[in-house]
Amino acid sequence: MDAHKVDLFMATNAKYFEFSQVPVIREMLLALDEEKGSWIQGIELKDPTMALIVSLLGGTLGIDRFYIGDIGLGFAKLFTLGGCGIWAIVDLFLIMGATRRNNFIRLQQAMAL
Repeated sequence: MDAHKVDLFMATNAKYFEFSQVPVIREMLLALDEEKGSWIQGIELKDPTMALIVSLLGGTLGIDRFYIGDIGLGFAKLFTLGGCGIWAIVDLFLIMGATRRNNFIRLQQAMAL
């Protein structure tokens, strides 16, 4: 993929990933061919800030986990009412990192296709 397109992708999407993952993602994107590179730009990435807001509003019901794609954990949180509220509070601190990790996994899976 062209270095200019990679830089543009990274400039617009760096907030969706951990800071330490950004150089790795850049190298992975540079190794892609142009066709797959244009397809990668259409991937839907979840916003960590939005995940935090959803966690504040509906974390007890697991809506935050459903939002980021952790369906199993979402049902577990729903049926336990956020681990009696404890899991919901802990997730307020962890949900942004989990969102960034899920975005990285989603990008890796898309590159493997």
